[in-house]
Amino acid sequence: MDAKANGPTTNAGRVMDGPTNPMVTPLLTDLYQFTMAYAYWKAGKHTDRAVFDLYFRKNPFGGEFTVFAGLEECIKLIANFKLSEEEISFICESLPGSCEEGFVNYLRNIDCSDVEVYAISEGTVVFPKVPLLRVEGPVAVVQLLETPVLNLVNFASLVATNAARHRLVAGNSKMLLEFGLRRAQGPDGAISASKYCYIGGFDATSNVAAGRLFGIPLRGTHSHAFVSSFMSPDEILERSLRSSDGLSTCEDFVNLVQSWLSKIQWSKSLSGIFGETNQSELAAFMSYALAFPNNFLALVDTYDVMRSGVPNFCAVALALNDLGYKAVGIRLDSGDLAYLSGEARKIFHTIEKEFGLPGFGKTSITASNDLNEETLDALNKQGHEVDCYGIGTYLVTCYAQAALGCVFKLVEINNQPRIKLSEDVSKVSIPCKKRCYRLYGREGYSLVDILTGESEPCPKVGERILCRHPFNESKRAYVVPQRVEELLKCYWPGKSGKVREELPALKDIRDHCIKQLEQMRPDHIRRLNPTPYKVSVSAKLYDFIHFLWLNEAPVGELQ
Repeated sequence: MDAKANGPTTNAGRVMDGPTNPMVTPLLTDLYQFTMAYAYWKAGKHTDRAVFDLYFRKNPFGGEFTVFAGLEECIKLIANFKLSEEEISFICESLPGSCEEGFVNYLRNIDCSDVEVYAISEGTVVFPKVPLLRVEGPVAVVQLLETPVLNLVNFASLVATNAARHRLVAGNSKMLLEFGLRRAQGPDGAISASKYCYIGGFDATSNVAAGRLFGIPLRGTHSHAFVSSFMSPDEILERSLRSSDGLSTCEDFVNLVQSWLSKIQWSKSLSGIFGETNQSELAAFMSYALAFPNNFLALVDTYDVMRSGVPNFCAVALALNDLGYKAVGIRLDSGDLAYLSGEARKIFHTIEKEFGLPGFGKTSITASNDLNEETLDALNKQGHEVDCYGIGTYLVTCYAQAALGCVFKLVEINNQPRIKLSEDVSKVSIPCKKRCYRLYGREGYSLVDILTGESEPCPKVGERILCRHPFNESKRAYVVPQRVEELLKCYWPGKSGKVREELPALKDIRDHCIKQLEQMRPDHIRRLNPTPYKVSVSAKLYDFIHFLWLNEAPVGELQ
């Protein structure tokens, strides 16, 4: 891996790659982050030690869970956080008023070598109020990280959650393909969506760039344009095809296909079902099969699914079978997907029985055409024979919800806890540097997340602990955990000397996400009327929150 000259070294003595998108630089921030940095510097507060929590207040899509994603890109930003001379000049020109030379020199020396980042593992199922990241460091530097880090986490977690919800509805037995590139919000929206849909449980993407960047499996065959570009089988000039074992060659694959089509049309079991099929479509299928005999999957709805597309596919698939190849299947991109998939499956089973072809009845059926959670749920209720879904627009644009709404709040400065108050209790922050734990019950499911003060002892297995709602005094419960998991780990140690958690491979993050969902109680992750998951604080932290609240809130006066 090539090292970047301006990035801090990792524990291994090498430099971490920068963010995937080269536009993610220190300038990818709001102007007020730099105006505050200047004001901090002028006041001599820029080196004050601050602690910020990044969290969200409400789960998306009307659900009760969220999948945390975007951590790797955040760490890559932090590892390479350095301003160039050109960027510094632009900042100074953009600030209101003149910019002192001392501040310019300060900007030249800014990096994240004195910043510490503690985070929940990427791919973890998370809940409101629990810090996804805790960022500690000089207040001016940490504030400069606020906007880019929020940008990197918000969409990543939203689309990973959307993907996970689609996976839960589809079930583990179905293959899910992300087809959203052409409808995504620009190139970065597309690349990010491909990456985070994979984390959320999708199996592959059509996005070639994402496949190259992240090693995500690629899938895709042909479009309606490919089918309609052919006029007749006469256009196929190269008609020979070697058998899969390489021992023989079929000199006229077109003739072999035509003979199989005739057998299908005159078959006793299929008598009267098929008439004349579209020959230009058949030409396209044969041409594609000649190019990719091991990966023949046909889009069968260009003209008529049952009268032309399916019988044409079957003829080509049977010809390939004669040569030792196994066709992959068909794709349906329009029409009544439940009905058409069921009818196609019946044809496949009939051909398997009629011609003695074991396994042909299980030929894969892929469905696409603006699918979403509701469509998948409806198909499940109707009954269908779809094996694989290609999902695009509603998935990658997160059509059902525009944003997650993560926030970045100051919770401590110079070891003094801070709280943000609001008339809306949901917007009151939980102060001080905290530790976060997940408590598991006897059945292996997680019961509750609990936040404690940093100096409080860790909850112990088998010992009863009081879990309190942070703001509602009547909501409380004792829990005897059978397993305790600490959630926040050190992913960027700064100068603390702590061991840094290694960033896992994308496949490992995906596996972690899938395992996390399996550890959730089913009623927490169901699509309709899910049970809210409990996020609590320790009794000691509860008392401190309300002490600080009363201390900071102004007392009114009645006259």
